[in-house]
Formats: sequence, structure tokens, C-alpha cells
Amino acid sequence: MSETIIYTASWLYNPGHPPIPGGSIAVKNGIILQAGQRNELVANFGQPAIGYPGCVIMPGFVNAHTHLELTHFPSWRLRGGLDYHPHRFVDWIIQMIKIKRGLTHEETISSLKAGIAASLRAGTTAVGDIVTSPSLLSAYKNTAIGGRFYLELIGQSNSLFEQLLLKTVDAAQTIIENLSPGLSPHSPYTINSALLPAVANAAKIYNLPLSLHLAESLDESELLFSSTGPLAEELYPLVGWHSHLPSPRHTTPAAFFDKGGLLGKETLAIHCVQVTPNDARILKERGVTICLCPRSNERLAVGTAPVHLFKKLGIPLCLGTDSLASNDSLSLWDEIRFALDIYKGSLSPEELLLMATIGGASGIGLDETTGSLDTGKRADFQVVELKGSCTAENLLLHGRIKEVVAGGKTCPNPLDND
Repeated sequence: MSETIIYTASWLYNPGHPPIPGGSIAVKNGIILQAGQRNELVANFGQPAIGYPGCVIMPGFVNAHTHLELTHFPSWRLRGGLDYHPHRFVDWIIQMIKIKRGLTHEETISSLKAGIAASLRAGTTAVGDIVTSPSLLSAYKNTAIGGRFYLELIGQSNSLFEQLLLKTVDAAQTIIENLSPGLSPHSPYTINSALLPAVANAAKIYNLPLSLHLAESLDESELLFSSTGPLAEELYPLVGWHSHLPSPRHTTPAAFFDKGGLLGKETLAIHCVQVTPNDARILKERGVTICLCPRSNERLAVGTAPVHLFKKLGIPLCLGTDSLASNDSLSLWDEIRFALDIYKGSLSPEELLLMATIGGASGIGLDETTGSLDTGKRADFQVVELKGSCTAENLLLHGRIKEVVAGGKTCPNPLDND
């Protein structure tokens, strides 16, 4: 039986709530026993064991959408002589395919492990990670990261996809400490509409939440509406899908997934840059959460998500970094600071910190176990050095990570987030 550890700092801060001066948190067996005023916790549990003067104890971040297995992508690109930044969305996809075709299993495992370590150093204690193969799940073992892994589903052929879905659902039963399973039917341009009902049925039977890319680019919208454009003319022939190109469907990304039964309260829709007002209303009606990835969208020049529309409709929002194939870091601190600028006037510092904590936990369906410093939740928190008052604005301007604790375990080498 492990002992109770009491951490104390100058401030205890749950985004969305007033910061508590002289706050403390009591932890036992990786679970939060209590969080609040130092004097109250001392009376209940004894003297603090670990003190952080001049610091803030706040929840660990929840990166609701990432592809950690692509963490080494920048070096792979250099090695393959493909060190260029594509100017079109389809060029980026083609570059990705070319690079991934040359990778070994060991290289991908190593990259995923590096992504886990980088996330923890950046104050992220839980992720919504897309995984392309069940064989990669071993990379999570014996790590402190929590969250959910979403097993990716891609395909056009009914016979091949049926086998893939069976294997994927079977792999989703794999027990990994601190992580829960889910499915990721990749996107409207990588999965045939006829296959969606089977995915929806499997998700319902096995209680598997969904994460899907939706309305990321105009190319995607063009393919769904008229079966033309770069995805139809360049991507489909490259991967041998030319025979699966359907007649013009005159539909939209949200309508595509909605007709297949994939939109619901346990669905996380990623990007949503090119959604129509009607698509946004569909997402709201179905109870979908949207995950914004602003730096990735800017890097790929696909546009900026209409956050003002999402807020007007009351659609729940969270944040993701996407991968290092389309971003410069796996830090949600970096993502929040960029989002504050790109969505200027639409999202406040406090709202963005909420999106990166309890909002992200809710987006991946784990808000009962992480995302805030509440009794009974996993002891996921970051200790942030801060001069002056504890406000969301001050944290984003001057906060620096000093320590990261995930599941009660102290993680080494936090990043210096100036």
C-alpha cells in the first residue's frame, strides 16, 4: 500500500474555476484524494511532502487528436530526400504515403515511443492517439501516458474491409494500462460510404467511441460533391482506388458520415475547417464534439475553422496538435498560444485552457477520469513556474513547466515552455 503524498504550491488552478492561493493536492496510488486549501489538506492528511513555491499546480493537458507514430516524420522526410513542404493538401498526402511505404515496424514503434515522451515533457498527460496498426499498441506499455487509442480504419473494398474491421475490433479488446480503445474511420475520402454502417454497428456493440477527420480541406468537399478534384484525379489512382470512385454524390462531409450512422455523442470530429452552416447544425444536433488543430490547418493551407459558428451553436470544442507531419511540436501550450492569435476575439485564454483540459477529456470520453483536479480522478497534473498572479493570460505569457505528474508518476525532463 503506497503512502499519501501531498503536493503544495503557491496556486492550485482548475481552468474554469478561480485559482486557489496556497493550494494543495493529495495523491495515493495514482488517484487524487483531495484538492483544495493547504490547511485543509494538512488537517486531513498531514504535512506536505513536496512543495513548489512560486508555482501553479494545474491539470495535465489532454491532446484530443494526434498521431504519435509520426513523431519522427521530419527526419524520415530528410532521409527520403523529400524535404519539401507541399503547397497542396493532396501533395502532402502523397508525400506521407511515399514516406510511410519505406518504414519498418521498428522505426514506427520507436517514433510512437518518442511521441509519448515528448507529450509528457510538454505537460500532456492524456491523448486521443490515432494508431494505424494493432501491432503498434505495445509501444504504450509501461508508460505513464493516459487517454484513448483510436484504431484507424481505411478501405474501399467490402471484402477486404470486412476482414480489417474484424481484426481491428478484436485488437480493441487489448488491455493497456491507463488507455481505453476506440475506432477511427479515417475520413470521407479514404473509406467507402457502403462500409460505414458496419463501423457504426461495431462501435455500438463494443462500446467504442469514434474519432474521424472531417471537412479538413476543400479537396475533400469537392470529391464528395462532384467526384472530381485532386483527390479523385491524383490520390485515388496512386493507391489503386480509381475503380472505387463513385458518381457525383452532391453531399458534404458531415452528411456523408451522418448517413452512415457515425455521428453521435461519442464521436470526435477533427478539423472541421470547411464545414457548411448546415453541416455545423448536423454536428450540433448529433452531439458531436469538434477538435480544432489550428497549426496543422495553417501548415497545410486548408483554411481556418469557423469557431464563431461553433460557439454560436454551442458545439463542444477541444484542441489537438495533430502530428509532426503537419506541425512543429506536440505541445498544447504552443497550440493554445497559436490559437489565441488565429482565433482572435473568438476564444479567450481561459476558454482555450478549458479546451486543453476538461474539454479534451470530454472529447475523448474520459472526463470522469482525467482533465481536472477532482477527487477520484487520475493524478494527472503539471507544475508551472509563474511570477505574479495566477491568471490564464499570465500562464500563457510567462508560465514554464517545472514538473509533470501522470497517474501519480513524476515524468522526467519537462520542456522549457517560454
